[in-house]
Amino acid sequence: MKLVLFGATGMVGSRIATEASARGHQVLAVSRSGQSPVPGVTATAADATDPEKVAEVARGADVVASACVPPRDGSDPSGPFLALNKALVAGVRAAGVGRLMVVGGAGGLEVAPGQALSDQPGFPEAYLPEAHAHRAVLAYYRALDDGLDWTYVSPAAEIAPGTRTGRFRVDGDQFMTDDQGRSFISAEDYAVAFVDELEAHAHPRGRMSVAY
Repeated sequence: MKLVLFGATGMVGSRIATEASARGHQVLAVSRSGQSPVPGVTATAADATDPEKVAEVARGADVVASACVPPRDGSDPSGPFLALNKALVAGVRAAGVGRLMVVGGAGGLEVAPGQALSDQPGFPEAYLPEAHAHRAVLAYYRALDDGLDWTYVSPAAEIAPGTRTGRFRVDGDQFMTDDQGRSFISAEDYAVAFVDELEAHAHPRGRMSVAY
């Protein structure tokens, strides 16, 4: 497949680019810097908040993916992050690409039916703005009614650089923990799950979650 990946130089995006390229997919790594996160992967500079630029680089792709993250400058990220995703969708539509995959957040995962993780007592206050931003974006995708095929991929509560094992669990809206009560996934295994979904297309127009 031809994958156009926005946010490709970040922790998660660079690992998705690595995994997809290693499996033989054609990856165009898009970032504001235009740097390639992986040797041999083609890179270009573009701003995901510019629909025309998104359309320009996305044309001809089989799938567009976003590993963009909410702003972390101390301001409320919800508005800017929602605007970024709306611009991304507009650009994908203009490019004639029918499928979009999004790196999501864990805060909106359900600890029980209708009960989100970020609404629970003890959820770290420092992460609430980012959690709210991700939840607003997911609500936006769920409200789309034009047939765009999107998949929102939520990681575990903790995601960090680690080891690629290829062993993890996949669910939908459910928040998952291991036998010790920890919710964790390495960025490498998250990328495996993301590219698995790219290939299998098992969660069209929905959310999937991944954790150990």
